[in-house]
Amino acid sequence: MKRLLVFPLAVVVACAAMAWASTPKPLLTPDQALERLQRGNERFVASKMIHPNQDPFRRSTTAKEGQKPFATILGCADSRVPLELVFDTGIGDLFVLRVAGNVTYFDQAGTMEYGAEHLGSNLLVVLGHTKCGAVTAVVNGDHVAGNIPALVANIVPAVTKTKADNPGLTGVDLTNKAIVANTWQAIEDAFKQSPMIRDMVKAGQVKVVGAIYDVESGKVNWLGEHPQQAALLTLEGGAK
Repeated sequence: MKRLLVFPLAVVVACAAMAWASTPKPLLTPDQALERLQRGNERFVASKMIHPNQDPFRRSTTAKEGQKPFATILGCADSRVPLELVFDTGIGDLFVLRVAGNVTYFDQAGTMEYGAEHLGSNLLVVLGHTKCGAVTAVVNGDHVAGNIPALVANIVPAVTKTKADNPGLTGVDLTNKAIVANTWQAIEDAFKQSPMIRDMVKAGQVKVVGAIYDVESGKVNWLGEHPQQAALLTLEGGAK
């Protein structure tokens, strides 16, 4: 009986390895993917959504043929930032990561790598948002407990830099600048932790951009590539 189980088990393992190793051809160029997100958000803001790829056929097709997302998005876990809705997309369109404060640590970097290398997603967006509770807590020095201190530790460098660069700034204005800085910080951390992402960007295979979602208007304000991207791409090493 044990011998009969060996072959089916080997097939399952082989199929799993192939699914992880294969790299689908991207459906769009990075710029085309970015434009698709921009158009989708414009529809969302104007309440003219078309709700693409949300029917039973799309569900069945992706279940049988697998996923081929055209973009990877790191966003906040905030319930006011529903990424597929914000960009008017459907099943299998986006490879989504959500974590409080849209921070990049080892888990997020590895998920980004999987999206780019194994799913063919060649646009990576780090999306911060207005009124972010995680960033606000760090700006205000609020007490946090449990596992939250380890989480917000990723936000501290951005807030520290923002305060140093803007010594007279306080309140909402300071928080808004810190939210932008935290978005840049998440991109910087992705480059620092992932030689794979650096190499794919240098090869023109992946584009990485930042953006800020306004929870009141629904509009995504695009920041573009990290202002220090050229220097970040020269880094060596990565996650350990």
